[in-house]
Amino acid sequence: MESLEQIRDRLLTRFPAAKLELVLNPGPAAEHSLLLDAASAREIALFLRDDPFLGLDYCSNATGIDWPGKEIVDTVKKTVPDPAGGPEKIVEEKTKRIQPGCLEAVYHVYSMALKHGPVILRMRTANRSDQVTLPSLTPVWKSCDFQEREIYDLYGIVFEGHPDLRRLLMWDGFKDHPMRRDYVAPDDYEWEPTPHGGVLDRAKAHYPAAPAAPEVAATSPQITPEGPKP
Repeated sequence: MESLEQIRDRLLTRFPAAKLELVLNPGPAAEHSLLLDAASAREIALFLRDDPFLGLDYCSNATGIDWPGKEIVDTVKKTVPDPAGGPEKIVEEKTKRIQPGCLEAVYHVYSMALKHGPVILRMRTANRSDQVTLPSLTPVWKSCDFQEREIYDLYGIVFEGHPDLRRLLMWDGFKDHPMRRDYVAPDDYEWEPTPHGGVLDRAKAHYPAAPAAPEVAATSPQITPEGPKP
């Protein structure tokens, strides 16, 4: 199979307006990936599937990632004159900026016919709040169906063009998305059939108060010749 760089170059030749980025993996596996822009992702996916030299006809796995916003410190080295008239000094100037967060969908695709792969594809949303739509790749690879539903359920990515986009693991009335890194689990576990440990401690705060025990009036024993009687 062609290298990922060669695949990227072929894609840019075929789709000159597309935005493609090679994402390097520094880990031991070194499974690098291609970041696709949402506007051309489905067309690119169709090309990867139908190209006779690639034939990537099967998506084995689709998953989500949550990337919250974070503070980035940029360091720039500058040369400044020495006030005492000595040689110039090199100082570091640091500036802080906020890198916006996003949600990401990751696909591992293979060729069953040509027996090669995987090629790893990524798509990212514009943010984590109100621009969380990506094109569904289920029309290209049917195996993405339930996996995109799971990503939607747990991360909140809305897959445009999915044939049946609804929650998969959580119920319809459930709020939020449990795999988001800033998700806070509620402490109301009344529905938990067998709460234990920390769950039990949090659930107790929502249990109804136990009814008060009835008061028993105290009575004095009666004294008779046979002895005291209650």
